[in-house]
Amino acid sequence: MPAKTSSRQFHTPSAYARMHYYYPQEIGSLQSSGAHISSRRDLRSFLFLIVLTGCGSLRYMNETHLLKQGDCAFIDCGRPYAHESDDAKPWELKWVHFYGRDASEAYRLFLSKGLLPVFHPHDPAVFNTILSGLMEIAGGEEPLREMLFHKELTALVTSCFAESAPDDTLSSGQAGDKLDLLRAFFHEHYAEHLSLDDVGKRFYISKYHLIREYKKRFGITPAADLISMRISAAKIMLRFESSSVDTVSSLVGFRDTAYFIRVFKRLEGMTPLEYRKKW
Repeated sequence: MPAKTSSRQFHTPSAYARMHYYYPQEIGSLQSSGAHISSRRDLRSFLFLIVLTGCGSLRYMNETHLLKQGDCAFIDCGRPYAHESDDAKPWELKWVHFYGRDASEAYRLFLSKGLLPVFHPHDPAVFNTILSGLMEIAGGEEPLREMLFHKELTALVTSCFAESAPDDTLSSGQAGDKLDLLRAFFHEHYAEHLSLDDVGKRFYISKYHLIREYKKRFGITPAADLISMRISAAKIMLRFESSSVDTVSSLVGFRDTAYFIRVFKRLEGMTPLEYRKKW
């Protein structure tokens, strides 16, 4: 059955926006009058939608998800998908189809973190506000419109990362607090020799669970985060102290100065001595 009412805004991005920004392709709202069905595949697009009222279903990645008021979906339209409004309780939706230079990489990262393409956010109003903002921008003649689109879509993607973690992972509730404490422990003890086995035992987390859940919560592995903390501390010493590179290396937790220099150059694009001279 056709939609009862709908509103859509279409946008064709400039070449600059295609190269540098997230950009909307279609922004819309819909109030269905019955079992309204939409199905697509092989689109170079990502779809975000939120159910404002009513309910329906989404078929995506070989699963059928039931969607109710406040539920959101964030999907890759290159994959087959179909969504259908419930006939008895037709839904009202807001959505945006968007793309951009780094959109595919962002979505791959989203899935690699174990985040869910269908989720119920703590505060659905955040997403409703972003989509309303996109509609307002699309209907105006603001000279910085494409930059504003990018700002709102970046906020949308960031909110999807923040709101779509499964409730049963270590990253939620008290277990999430434990990860925060663990990271605070790293900040305090980064200069020491830290074994993930020993750290896991201290916080009653297996090493492999620690690595997986730490990356989900902070976007980086524990080992990489420790190295980042050590290099940040080394940069402070190199700028504001006169200690030798060997001494700095030892003080921030590296046992091998040559390895410290290699890591520093890989992350900063210059050796520690070059950093000291330039900064």
